[in-house]
Amino acid sequence: MSTTRQQPPGDAGPEPGGAGAAPAVPASGASGGAVRSLPLRSASGIVPLARDFTRQALYDWGWLPAATADRRAAAEDVLLVVSELVTNACLHAEGPEVLRVGCDGKVLRLEVTDRGAGQPAPRTPHRAGRPGGHGMFIVQRLCMDWGVLRTPGAPGKTVWAELAAPA
Repeated sequence: MSTTRQQPPGDAGPEPGGAGAAPAVPASGASGGAVRSLPLRSASGIVPLARDFTRQALYDWGWLPAATADRRAAAEDVLLVVSELVTNACLHAEGPEVLRVGCDGKVLRLEVTDRGAGQPAPRTPHRAGRPGGHGMFIVQRLCMDWGVLRTPGAPGKTVWAELAAPA
């Protein structure tokens, strides 16, 4: 896990249409650093909503429909990581505020901003046979890198994770 890379939230590129917008971006725009944001603060059914939002971005950016098993697995990994990050914000951080999904053609970056003060970390030792406590372990295993960003003097944090785009 890395928490030392100081990348501001949404640094994968500008948010077309402003904060909270989810504009349609053609697949060719993915290599230009497309970013989408989804406000989650007062939403219901947050985890399925976040997965559906991310799945639509993957379609628009050409990750889906997947032509090979490897590409399909890469898309499923992204959806699983979104589920884990949003679920952790629900369970441990007073709920998620915003989900941001960005892609520059080589790396897909997921960010979940919440108002919680805690510090997410994989439970150690990891106990596969026990219920619960697997979220950040899954994120750590599936992602190239992940970390936590805090804004001094502001409540909450942004938990980010990066996955490689399928070849």
